[in-house]
Amino acid sequence: MDTSRPIVLTLPGRVTPDDAARLCAQLRARCGGAGPVDVVCDVGGLRRADLAAVDALARLALTAGRLGHRLRLRGVGPELRLLLGLAGLEEKLR
Repeated sequence: MDTSRPIVLTLPGRVTPDDAARLCAQLRARCGGAGPVDVVCDVGGLRRADLAAVDALARLALTAGRLGHRLRLRGVGPELRLLLGLAGLEEKLR
């Protein structure tokens, strides 16, 4: 795997509580045995920022960290940024 290119995950338009486990499994599969690379999660397509999305992002950040990667977000809207701040996650997911 080319470790100079980030791994990009795109969140669907709506995230449900059941999506977190699937997204984490997808991240584990895509990271494989790659050395440290950036993981970019594109959240620009989220139609609604809610706690299910925040939970999924927190779990993705934990999964990325356990695999030796850092999760960064792309396309964060003001509503999601506010929720991440309220949850204490805004600094961890820059």
